[in-house]
Amino acid sequence: MPLWPVYTGTNEPHDGITELPAPPPWRAFDGGPVLPVPDAAADTAAVSPDRTHRAETYQATEETVELVNAALYLRRPLLVTGPPGTGKSSLVYAVARELGLGPVLRWNITSRSTLHDGLYQYDPLSRLYAARQEAAGEGRTAGAADGSGIEDHLRLGPLGTALLPYDRPRALLIDEIDKSDLDLPNDLLNVLEEGQYEIPELVRAARLTPDGVTEVLADGTDERVPVVRGRVRCRAFPFVVLTSNGEREFPPAFLRRCVTLHLRQPDDRHLAGIVRAHLGEPDACARSLIDRFLSRSGAGDLATDQLLNAIYLARSADLDAESLDRLAEQLMPYLGQSARSDVF
Repeated sequence: MPLWPVYTGTNEPHDGITELPAPPPWRAFDGGPVLPVPDAAADTAAVSPDRTHRAETYQATEETVELVNAALYLRRPLLVTGPPGTGKSSLVYAVARELGLGPVLRWNITSRSTLHDGLYQYDPLSRLYAARQEAAGEGRTAGAADGSGIEDHLRLGPLGTALLPYDRPRALLIDEIDKSDLDLPNDLLNVLEEGQYEIPELVRAARLTPDGVTEVLADGTDERVPVVRGRVRCRAFPFVVLTSNGEREFPPAFLRRCVTLHLRQPDDRHLAGIVRAHLGEPDACARSLIDRFLSRSGAGDLATDQLLNAIYLARSADLDAESLDRLAEQLMPYLGQSARSDVF
């Protein structure tokens, strides 16, 4: 029998992803040539203190574990919704660390983001300038660049890199998809459904190379990866997490192709576990602040990291009961008005 769950939520790294059963027939991909997943330790951004701490301390609920595994088994994107501070973006780092999926690829969405931005970036002006410099150095007439050298001016984006034919899934975070232009979710449908895309500039240049292979830079690394005849098709469908703060509704066709997880504000037991993971066993001070936090969090103006900030400061300053009460009344609401980070 296949291993369930593959992702356990225990924060203990293991190689269970290799025991993942074959995908459903309609979600099987066969891209190539096969690439090994990069080692997360070799990527400085992936092991920054913030991201490492998130991955090591993430507190997954039972529902989260179940739906992450559903997305892994079905080879479907996971759409994670919920208030700020509930752990939407941190989830992908925890899964990637436990399952050894390499450095997390991250695409931060803005109102100007397009599908092209996520797939690859190409700078034709720098290529034209380089061609003219080369022509001038060789005494040739400077003109439009030919098909050679295009790989030096093209880099795959986070989505484009995630869909390379790796031997195991890559982890991709598409953060705050609800802030995108109205067309982006629909534009993503075909790429995520087919697990492939085409780079027209490399398709045209492929005829100039004997085997049609061009090596280009992948996102988050200085390593080059082969692209055959300008077409990229995944082999192991990436673990894709899309986060949303619920600022807009998505098209039904988009929702139908995602596994949806809604994260709620944690209760007192879950909060105690979060405090324990980050700052050690909750003491009387921490429990007092947890109670105060729960009484205010229903208003929606506080996130879990504000609670941890208050507990950390209270412990560091060794506050008495009166000062602690003043902190809860003044500091925690202040932090809640300005901070929107999502670290749990």
